[in-house]
Amino acid sequence: MATYILPLVVFLVTFYFIVSGKLNRTIASFVGALAMIILGVTLDFYSQEDAFRAIDFNMIGLLVGMMIIVSVCKKTGFFSFIAIKAAKASRGSPMRLMIMMGLVTAFLSMALDNVTTIILVIPITVLICDILGISPLPIIVTEIVLSNIGGVGTMVGDPPNMMIASSANLSFNDFIVHLFPIALGAMVLSLVVLVIVFRKDIKRRPIDFRPILEIDEREAIRDEKTLRKVILSLIVVFALFVAQKKLGFHHSFIALLGAGIVLALVRPDIDEVMKGVEWPILAFFASLFILVGGLEKAGFLNIVAERIGAIATVNYGLAKISILWVSAFFSSLVDRVPFTTAMIPIIKHIGELGFNIDSLWWILALGVGFGGNGTPIGSIVGVVGLAMSEKTRAPIDFKIWLKTATVVMIITMIFVTLLIRFI
Repeated sequence: MATYILPLVVFLVTFYFIVSGKLNRTIASFVGALAMIILGVTLDFYSQEDAFRAIDFNMIGLLVGMMIIVSVCKKTGFFSFIAIKAAKASRGSPMRLMIMMGLVTAFLSMALDNVTTIILVIPITVLICDILGISPLPIIVTEIVLSNIGGVGTMVGDPPNMMIASSANLSFNDFIVHLFPIALGAMVLSLVVLVIVFRKDIKRRPIDFRPILEIDEREAIRDEKTLRKVILSLIVVFALFVAQKKLGFHHSFIALLGAGIVLALVRPDIDEVMKGVEWPILAFFASLFILVGGLEKAGFLNIVAERIGAIATVNYGLAKISILWVSAFFSSLVDRVPFTTAMIPIIKHIGELGFNIDSLWWILALGVGFGGNGTPIGSIVGVVGLAMSEKTRAPIDFKIWLKTATVVMIITMIFVTLLIRFI
């Protein structure tokens, strides 16, 4: 029992320091990762080599590549151009802006990796809010929440969906038919909840909106030549993402290829570019992967999954609800990828017992996808979004998250539970 109880204690203590803010989250996760490795080596369940392999370098590479592209793009003034256009479209209404940016983020997350989407969208949001003189906090929270929900709607929007598609031999169209309508419903429901929660903040309009209308957004473009090169790189990146399954390229390779194209064509000051890479975020992710890898090697995730398998043999309907809520709960606390990895063979085992498991794949995808909104570390999108919000005048803390994203997670999960008999 100590083999998985002690690793769980290490994870929970680390999680406490991360969410409480009593210790910088990168420091907390780094120290926690070291403690997990020491414990693993001592109890002989997790080696140093295992810890290294637990790091998802595909995700790290994706983040680095997109951060480099965004860093170069910032110098061109393109984000300011988009920000002014969006500010004009909102006509000074924070509510309209919140809904508009949330929906844009959700639909982009259906077509692109949701981490890439959030990295591109939040800098634009901050600029819009600076122009309007309003707090970016409600809008950034909405973007994070809807990015996680939108990603569930298609096969390519979320890494667990790609894993499920591969394991269950499901097509892109299968996800559109079964998950896209539910994701749309959850998006609308989430916007209603967030509008109610932030009703006081989003009623505050700028004192005078007319000066915004007089700004010529075209003058914001400072380096059109560099911008064209960045756009060329992004076109290549997005085209490769769309054709990724056929080509067999990893996310990281595509993003780093795009970064390489930008650097080769623009030849910027590399020191300035690297300042735009969020190294603390990357260190946090690497440490978090090591922590979750320790839980996985200790067998904790497998034990949870096997308990669900046992329930299925007694009450199949209860097993469906259990998979949904257990997936959401654990996806709020640990990375969704290892939990999905643990659940896939269990669902296959349930199928071997004679049950029709078609609906279980969709339930798993919804649980791990919507569950990512439960806590700030439930999804990579949440971690990146919070880190970027810390550079604004209204950073998102754990209390704000509980009042907003966690509430949305619970309500969307109830929504799915009510629909579970039709899934």
